[in-house]
Amino acid sequence: MKAIRTRLSVIIASVLILLSSCATSQVQSADYSDLANWAYYGEGEGKSVDLFIICPTVDLGKNGNFNMRLDDAKTKESFVGALNMERGIYEDYTVMYAPFYRQITFPLYLVSEEESWPYIEIAYGDVEDAFMYYLENLNDGRPFILAGFSQGAQLALMLLENHFADTALSDNLVAAYCIGWRVTEDDLASYPHLKMAEGEDDTGVIVSFNTEAEDATGSIIVPEGVRTIGINPLNWRTDSTFADKSLNEGACFTDYSGSIVSEVEHLTGGYLDPERGTLKAVDIIPSDYSNSLFPDGVYHLYDYQFFFRNLQQNVGKRVEAFFSE
Repeated sequence: MKAIRTRLSVIIASVLILLSSCATSQVQSADYSDLANWAYYGEGEGKSVDLFIICPTVDLGKNGNFNMRLDDAKTKESFVGALNMERGIYEDYTVMYAPFYRQITFPLYLVSEEESWPYIEIAYGDVEDAFMYYLENLNDGRPFILAGFSQGAQLALMLLENHFADTALSDNLVAAYCIGWRVTEDDLASYPHLKMAEGEDDTGVIVSFNTEAEDATGSIIVPEGVRTIGINPLNWRTDSTFADKSLNEGACFTDYSGSIVSEVEHLTGGYLDPERGTLKAVDIIPSDYSNSLFPDGVYHLYDYQFFFRNLQQNVGKRVEAFFSE
């Protein structure tokens, strides 16, 4: 843990120096009429619902860049790979669309929002442009799911805040899966048209949770002292009722091709922390899921994977509920 904190401190210091001394080199924003600027473009046939999905952070900023370059072929391969790791949750029910965009790089999550905001605006501007192109040229009035993980969830939430007060749009929303990013009471107060999921089959709602160990007190996703609002993907409750691991239909660990490398039934149970609002996972050993980006006990990278089958089934239930209304 000490080594991780030291490493993060070095990264933060380096980013602050760079932010104060230079601007990010940018390529021109994307033309979304060009299929080359889409990671997924109409993938899947014969489905009655579309998916607009936003990729999580894959660019670690090792070149000192603050936004991913759209001409970075190697990082774009990782971009598609990260999407593929999630696609199995949605692909049985949807025609899939996912834009390439100039996402912010990981080090910017280690500085203040004020310092990172100009670069977040670049990322959001691309996603918004792509979403508007999708609505105007591809959607044709079809119902759709909005989805994202981590940075993808952050940007999906911004789309919801800025555009979904329009009922002509929100009425076609099956659900927004904004997993791995915080949604706060301030967000809901500022944008009263946002609706959080309250059960397993309500529609037009935000499905969100952030997974961590019972003794975790903060992360860069849900900082200490911040309360997020979520739902438990095991029992689909919004209170702190405990869900036994027997309710976990399958944790699926996927690779960049989207293939399931391993699957574990009943991996973990969990409950929503009444103070933090985070999803506390039990029955697992934090060190078994160590990674270089987050401290042990912050299970951010596994939000989708720990609850893969439950989420997969839930997408089907919400689609069915949408068409039965």
